[in-house]
Parts: sequence; C-alpha cells; structure tokens
Amino acid sequence: MNTPPQSANVTPGPLWALLSPIGRMGRQPYWLCFALIWMILAIAVRIWLMSITEIPSPETITPAVFMASNPLLPVLFFVLQWFELAMVIKRLQDIGQSGFLALLIFVPIVSFLMVVILGFVPSQAAPNRHGPLPNSYWRKR
Repeated sequence: MNTPPQSANVTPGPLWALLSPIGRMGRQPYWLCFALIWMILAIAVRIWLMSITEIPSPETITPAVFMASNPLLPVLFFVLQWFELAMVIKRLQDIGQSGFLALLIFVPIVSFLMVVILGFVPSQAAPNRHGPLPNSYWRKR
C-alpha cells in the first residue's frame, strides 16, 4: 500500500473520533464508538430509572415530567447526538458520500437503519477528498 502524503493525519485520537466531523472513519472504530455511546446512554437511563420513585408509563410521561425528574439526561442526549452526527459524517465521507446525508439521522427510523447500514458498508480503498485512508484526514497547509 502506498504511504500517505505528509499533509495527512493518519493517527487521529479518540477526541477526533467523537467530536470532529472532518475526515474518514473505518468500520471498526465506528462500531466501537457507537458501543461506547450506547453504554453511556444505558447507564444514564438506568440511573434515572433507579432514582425515580414510580416508573411512569409511556402514556403518562410528558416532556415536563421527564425534565423535572432528570434535567441532565436531555443534555447528555444532545451531547451524544453530536457524537453520533460526527461519526456518521466521517463514515459517509469514508465511503465517498456527502456528509450532508448525515442529517437523515434526525429522522427516527431512518436513523437506526442508517447507523446499521453504514456499519457494514466497506471503506473506499483509494484516497478521497476527505482523507488518504480510513481513520484519517487531510491536514491543511
């Protein structure tokens, strides 16, 4: 395999994987990051359920009741949503698609299908405009 040009970062870290929408992300780190997000969300929901005295039924819970019972869970949800958006953008760019398609993750059923399908589509082997290899990005000069 050819060595990437000097203007490429082929060793980005975990902060890049979760925060930055720039570059390409392969399938393995994509699934590992999603496993982390789902574990954090599951722990947060479990703590929330243990902290309330009466488990509400889906018919009785309203956004106001939910916010009053745990004001930090919606904030955590939006932070994790940013992580998901950044990873889906990088994954789309890795397969040669536009990152704008990542906006489809805000459509509930499409979001789940998109996350799963992107996890199985193989990366482009050749460099593209988003990076020389999967799990990399071009550096600006």
